[in-house]
Amino acid sequence: MPQTIPFAKGHGTGNDFVIVPDADGALALTDDQVAALCDRRFGIGGDGILRVVRAAAIDEGADAAASGAEWFMDYRNADGSAAEMCGNGIRVFAHYLESAGLASLDAPLPIGTRAGVKTLTRSDLGYEVDLGEWIVDDADVLVRAEGIEVARPGQGIDVGNPHVVVALSSEAELAGLDLSTRPQLHPEPAHGANVEFVVPRDPLVQGGVGGIRMRVFERGVGETLSCGTGVAAAALAVRHWAGAAAPDAWTVEVPGGTLGVRMVDGRVLLSGPAALVFSGEVTLA
Repeated sequence: MPQTIPFAKGHGTGNDFVIVPDADGALALTDDQVAALCDRRFGIGGDGILRVVRAAAIDEGADAAASGAEWFMDYRNADGSAAEMCGNGIRVFAHYLESAGLASLDAPLPIGTRAGVKTLTRSDLGYEVDLGEWIVDDADVLVRAEGIEVARPGQGIDVGNPHVVVALSSEAELAGLDLSTRPQLHPEPAHGANVEFVVPRDPLVQGGVGGIRMRVFERGVGETLSCGTGVAAAALAVRHWAGAAAPDAWTVEVPGGTLGVRMVDGRVLLSGPAALVFSGEVTLA
């Protein structure tokens, strides 16, 4: 018997998601069903799915529930694969909770994810999420991508999910990238990685704030207009390259808009907008 479920559609700087409310954890979406919902021609369309489930109702949310987080963001990529975190997605998730009357951001809001509990607050740009501590990976990685003649070194950065950041020489080189094909990493990480390509603003720092532009290829999705954790990773990588005098505040321009990144006491925080665009019902394939 076909099953019809409610959904909403939202985005954060063009990184878009199908939002599926499932407070009691009754749905068991298959990879194929997720891919069908995210299909831009035959489905609703999205870079991934945000299943809105109470932390106590999903096995992966046990630790989050024990720490006091009521809600868990079950994030799946457009191909159905599960992902640890999504910086744009979690802002959209919080915006949905607040709009649906399921939570309030009058106080910091903890949300469970596969990368641990993340706390959200309001910000001038919309919402800010504390992504926690980051890890700089010193392993050598070479990145090959269409539109770049010579493989470039990549900087591994983990912000709860894995990223490899590549510096390019010019705006023209960034614009000339062909990200319809997945960049090749050598060696290939065991669980894959999102790959960010960055160009620094000229000058890099203005008024104590660093600035970069970025494009991204997300594992399990392809090129997206924005990637929240990728924005944080890109800012962290450029800050790492720039050295001790680099600022702790950054703006990052992506094709879908502008996001803010702050580094405070060894933690990285990401801020940006979130929007809901429509809602309805859909019959699962």
